[in-house]
Order: sequence, then structure tokens, then C-alpha cells
Amino acid sequence: MAAAVLASAMAFVDATALNVALPALQAALGAGGAALLWIVNAYALVVAALLLVGGALGDRHGRRRVLAAGIALFMGASVACGLAPGTGFLIAARAVQGLGAALMIPGSLALLAATFGEERRGRAIGTWSAWTVVATALGPVVGGSLAHAGRWRWIFFLNLPLAAAALGLLRRVPESRAAAGAPPRLDLAGAVLAVAGLTGVTAGCLGAPGRGLGNPWIAGLLAAGLASLGLFLVIEARAEARQADPLLPLSLLRSRSLGGALVLTLLVYTAFQGLLLLLPLHLIQAQGYDPALAGLTQLPVMLLLVALSRWAGGLLDRHGPRLPLTLGPAAAAAGFLLLRRPGLTAGAPAFWTAYLPPLLVIGAGMAITMAPLSATVMAAVPAERSGLASGLNSTVSRLSGVLAVAVLGALSLAAFGSALESRAGIAGLPPAARAELSGQAARFGAARPPALLAGRQRASAEMAIRGALVDAFRGVCELSAILCGAGALVGVCWLPKGAASR
Repeated sequence: MAAAVLASAMAFVDATALNVALPALQAALGAGGAALLWIVNAYALVVAALLLVGGALGDRHGRRRVLAAGIALFMGASVACGLAPGTGFLIAARAVQGLGAALMIPGSLALLAATFGEERRGRAIGTWSAWTVVATALGPVVGGSLAHAGRWRWIFFLNLPLAAAALGLLRRVPESRAAAGAPPRLDLAGAVLAVAGLTGVTAGCLGAPGRGLGNPWIAGLLAAGLASLGLFLVIEARAEARQADPLLPLSLLRSRSLGGALVLTLLVYTAFQGLLLLLPLHLIQAQGYDPALAGLTQLPVMLLLVALSRWAGGLLDRHGPRLPLTLGPAAAAAGFLLLRRPGLTAGAPAFWTAYLPPLLVIGAGMAITMAPLSATVMAAVPAERSGLASGLNSTVSRLSGVLAVAVLGALSLAAFGSALESRAGIAGLPPAARAELSGQAARFGAARPPALLAGRQRASAEMAIRGALVDAFRGVCELSAILCGAGALVGVCWLPKGAASR
């Protein structure tokens, strides 16, 4: 249990802690807006594409062995991240970290399921889940505190003692593999195409705000990414027809409940992951929050997720999936609309009136959604395929993080550039200053007033930058509200009133 919790905690803390430290990282490495988003997405993309492969490797070669390999790989990549001299090196190291996490996350849960008997398995997995929530909640606090102290690199170095402890504990854990018989075939072609497709689409989306969708390079990346994803679906369908252990069994998606739940997961989790990424950037760079305080602002949402999850599960038991999976996304949509209202505020003292109420509404909506959503996925498939359904649900939730960066991040970059140009013109800045500001749009929150300005004009340029960041965040909130509203429609139109059906 301790080994599994430590391994998972590294992955969850690392992801949420880094979000709050991104402004400090950007200032230290001189990263542009797109590079900043790639630092996040290089990790998330690899995890999303290879999570199911990691589980299959554990079944084939031994769960303890694969988990230990994932921890060691994550540990080495964390050292590389902490020592990164520039953004390109850090992005590559983050991708390797994602490979380690893709082995750790399914490996830790599978090892628990194999080690604990049926009479204790539910309690063991519940304990593991509780600690992952705690780790996720602590991440922003840790990241904000380290960024405040000028020690953002220690977000990565903190993984070293955790990894060493986990590896030491694993030596006392018995090995386990899949049941006797032919081991599951590794769908390496599907995995490669999934990584290639997600990389191409992400690169195209993040490059479009600077170069435009009509740019041949951007259009080529998007076309290659979409073609890879299309070919991935073709290969998966053929593999399933041959009963050859596909990475994504498409036949499962014929279940109305499962298909609806996965679509809803993709919509709502994309909005929520975008919030966890972009809210700290907005509070630090536009509203002037200290990084440590920005990290604490996510705690109310996390506490609501813990406090209301059990009640939401009871709501599912009493009324079936349709009510909670309509009410929850609708509440989250309302929260995002409220979150778009604040303009430039008085800083941290205004948090209680400007940001806390909408965050509580979003947190309540997500709490009502999350537990029933996972339960609906698990109830929609036969018991013998529950492991596959769980892996599929985890993969889709991870994929939502990739889309959050690719879509919401790209929207934020594009909206910032447009708003900055407009606000610089309204402020009456000299043409040379407006041109220099437009050239800084790719730096996003790291943009600064041109050196040629002084006094009132310099203050006007500063306000134009901060106002453009607010406009970009409002656009993200609007799209997030649309995504959650679409999720509510999926809930009311697609999911059954009673128990989940297959």
C-alpha cells in the first residue's frame, strides 16, 4: 500500500504543483506561451497515449517489475527536469517523465488489486484513492510555496526521496502477473499512432495562434495528427476483429451508458483540467497574486470534491446516472460563467468575493459529477471487463488534460494576442510601442511594456497587458461553460434514468 501510494503521489503532486509554478518557470527560462504549454502537455500526452500499454506491460512482464521500472524512469527524468538548462530540454525530460508515469499509475493500482484479497480489496483501493486526492490537493500548495521561495526546480527534486522510498518498499512486495495462459499482446502500433496523432494535433493547435491555421506547417501538423488518429481507429478495429488485444476495444463503445459517460468525461474534464492549469497563471500574472496564495486558491475546490463525493454516490444509487450527470455539469457550467465576470481586481483581498463563490459552484458541480461518472463507466460493462473499463476511463480523463492544453491553451494564446493589440490601440500608445507589444504576444503573461515608454504611457501599456490576460481568461471560461453545458445535454439525452444499462 505504501509503495503504491508513494508512486502515485509523485505523478499527481508533480502535475498539479507545476501548474502554479509555471510563471516562475517561465521567467527563469524565458519560455514563450506555447513552450510553457508544451512543458505541461509533453507529460500529459505521453501518459494519455500509453496508460493502457503500461497496464498491459505489467500483466505481461510482472506488475512489481514494471512499477519499479516506471518509478526509476520517473526518478531519473525528474532529475533531468530539475537540472534543465532550457525549455527544449525540459519538454523532452517531461515526456520521459510521462513514460514513467504511464507505467506507475496503472501498475500501482493493479499491484494493489493483485495483492489484496477480495475481502480487503475495496478498502485498499479506497485508501489508495483517498491518498491520491490528498496528493492532488497538496500539489498546488507545494508548487506555490516553492515558487514563492524561488525554488521551482525543487518540485522535481522532491520526487527523489519519494521514489527511493517506494523502490525500497517494493522489494518486500510479491510479484504478480496475469492469469496463466497467453499473455496479452502489446498493441505497439496503436500506441505509436496514438502518440503521433495527439502530438500532431497538439502542435498544430499551439502553433496556430502565432502562425495562423493557413500556414502550411500548421496545416500539415494538424492533417498528419488527424490522419494518425484515423489510422489508429482503423488498426484498433482490425485488431479487435482478429481478437488480438487492441489498445482501444471499440466494441465497448457500443454500450449507450459507456459511450455517453466517456463523452461526458471528455467534455467536463477538459474544462476542469483547463481551470487547474490556467487559473493559477491568471491569478499570478493578471491579478498580481503571490504564487503561494495562488496555490491555496484551489483548496476549496479540492475539499468539496472530497466532502461531496460520498453524497454524490448516494445520489447515483437513488436516482440513477441521469440526474447527477445532468445536475453536476450544469452547475459547473454556471460556475464558469460566474468565473468570467471579474475584471482586474484589487488582488488577493478581492478573492473572497470575486473568485471564491464561482470556484465553490464549480467544485460542487464537479463533485456531483465525478463519482457517478466513474461508477456509470464500471456498471456499463460485464464484471470480467471491469479492469479494461477502468483503464479506458483513466485514459479518457488523461486525454482531457491533453485537450485542455491544446484547445483551451491555444484559445488563451490567440485571445491574448488579439486583445493586446486592441487594448494597446485604445490606450493611444505610439505605433512603435504597439508594434513591440504585438511582437510580445507570444510571451503571454511574460509580456512587458516596451522600454521606450515611461510614466503614464508605461502604466497604460502595463494595464493593456493585464487587461488582455483577463480577456483571454474570460474566453477560456466561456468555452469551459459551453463544454460543461454540452456535458449536461449528454447526461439528460444519452444516459438512463435508472441503473446503468449495457
